[in-house]
Amino acid sequence: MNQRTIKFAFTPKFHQGFLGKGHAAAALIDGQHFPQTDPFFLLMDDQLNLPGGPPVGGAHPHAGFETVTFVVDGNDKEWQKGSLELMTAGKGIVHTEEITAQTTLRILQLWLVLPPEKRWIEPSWQKLTLENVPTLQNEQGTIRVYSGSSHGLTSPLRNHTPFTLVDFQLNATSEVTQPIPAHYNGFVYVLEGSVTVGGRQLEKGQVGWLDSLNETESELHVQSTKQGARFVLYAGQPHQAPIVSHGPFIGDTQEDIVRLYREYRQGKMPHLNEI
Repeated sequence: MNQRTIKFAFTPKFHQGFLGKGHAAAALIDGQHFPQTDPFFLLMDDQLNLPGGPPVGGAHPHAGFETVTFVVDGNDKEWQKGSLELMTAGKGIVHTEEITAQTTLRILQLWLVLPPEKRWIEPSWQKLTLENVPTLQNEQGTIRVYSGSSHGLTSPLRNHTPFTLVDFQLNATSEVTQPIPAHYNGFVYVLEGSVTVGGRQLEKGQVGWLDSLNETESELHVQSTKQGARFVLYAGQPHQAPIVSHGPFIGDTQEDIVRLYREYRQGKMPHLNEI
């Protein structure tokens, strides 16, 4: 089996997020190099420690892609720790992310581009709570499969773009092997501890992008160090189709973007609560 290695690694820089004081955000994927990150357009690590008060956030539209929101740390209310939400914006949807209460939260929110033939499908929404995430626990640690398959487990998430999202929590000096189609683009993000991937060590807070292969099959071999590690793996099938993006919309042409703004202003996009 062909082994995937790390093509390049970097440490995302945190800055104050759009919600103001108490919101730190870092771009793991910034949307500037889509041919290399395809099908992933944007990925933010949002860390919030908000005191509560006047509403922050609000209603806004999306179209042409899907948001995949993984709650790394949350609460027992609307942001459940370990849950995942997939919102298929498709031809256009409005949703509201508004916070008024004291909130401590960490989420990874991905913009996953829809394939051209499914760009304008009807909007939909899916949620996996922690208790419904396929999970394997053994002497190596804990593996949770949010999308795709791993170690004999398959996520119930329904995908328009085939992609793998697995949360690995490894004990000290443990190792795992994950099969990945060789043509998938993918990366590892280390949340805790450190790991060795293809002979290269990645520390907490680092992103390591996988190399590309021409073969049909490949696998990723990861080892944790003495303190153990937690990392997430994202890998997806590229569409290899050009896109145009502006603000909250992704389309095939600039005309799509103009049309989407017009439809939003005319109130033609349903709210997530209506589907």
